[in-house]
Amino acid sequence: MAEGSDQEKTEQPTEKRLRESREKGEVARSRDLSGAIVVLAGVAALMNSGESGLRHARRIFQLGLGYTRDSLFSDALSGRSLHVAMHEALALFAPVAIATMVGTLVAPLLLGGLNFSVQALQPKFERLDPIKGLGKIFALRGLVELGKALLKLLFIGTVLGLLLQHWQGQLQATGRGSVTAGIAQSIGLLGSAALWFGSMLALIGAIDALYQKYDYGKNLRMTKQEIRDEMKESDGNPEMKGRIRQVQQAQSRRRMMEELPKADVVVVNPTHFAVALRYDDGRMGAPRVIAKGVDVLAQQIRRVAASHHIALVEAPPLARALYATTELGREIPALLFVAVAQVLAYVYQLKQATAQGESPPAAPNPEVDPDLMGPYRDA
Repeated sequence: MAEGSDQEKTEQPTEKRLRESREKGEVARSRDLSGAIVVLAGVAALMNSGESGLRHARRIFQLGLGYTRDSLFSDALSGRSLHVAMHEALALFAPVAIATMVGTLVAPLLLGGLNFSVQALQPKFERLDPIKGLGKIFALRGLVELGKALLKLLFIGTVLGLLLQHWQGQLQATGRGSVTAGIAQSIGLLGSAALWFGSMLALIGAIDALYQKYDYGKNLRMTKQEIRDEMKESDGNPEMKGRIRQVQQAQSRRRMMEELPKADVVVVNPTHFAVALRYDDGRMGAPRVIAKGVDVLAQQIRRVAASHHIALVEAPPLARALYATTELGREIPALLFVAVAQVLAYVYQLKQATAQGESPPAAPNPEVDPDLMGPYRDA
């Protein structure tokens, strides 16, 4: 059961998965929503053209209906008329073209955002395979798209057919009045039809956008195993990281043991903890911890210290406090100055007594705030 659940794509896509998808040019897109925005932008520009659009349209009609006897026998008539008609048509539809271009650029911002992908531009010859192409057509996704297209055609065709039936009288009336009135009425009916068409596309596009966003997220879902594999790739293999950590710790212990012979004293507890201190009043502001360890490592420190004739001082509270408060290579905190000073003074007196053949001084029993021992208070 656990293995089967790991293979089900139930997890939301990670940021890495989403980023890789965008790099491939795969983003949530709705062609219906983009088409609706383009159509509505063109309709808005057409209906706002007002008197200017009417003037250009009237001029085009006049070119086709108004000729003098001399112009009919002129060889330049067709060229001149075509030039003027193209100029007027360009002036009439330029705002519509500009509005649709702006709509084309704005539409992607509503779903998916702007996204430029070099990978998407690279040729993929497998797309030319006719067998795979037929497979996509008859696949479930292709059938869904075909069904959507048929439903859109049926819906839009039905609504526009009802509109034409409703406007039948107005369409017939466009040829009964003056040319100016007919042109104005034609442009109004054309704008209304386009507005209805754009509104229906917008409704379909809004529904399709929700579906495309859902489908995009569904296709990018990941299995639990994929997420674990991605975490391994991002953070590194845990086993390898553990091995690296072990190597680093071994190197740190080796350097610590190399520094240990320079210690002035090793404070012990008596077997669980061992902390080696070194103090050079010319180079250090306070005694420094150059080696420390617990249990097996503490015993190793004791053996190395004994082989180099370094004094071992049993002071359990101080040993635990030094281990808890001071990192390797750092100077001891000010709260332990007095206790460590008592130990160092004892070591110097011990060396002097040994050199002169005198009795050793009494071992110190420095007092330490129990809070400084941290989690090792009862160790």
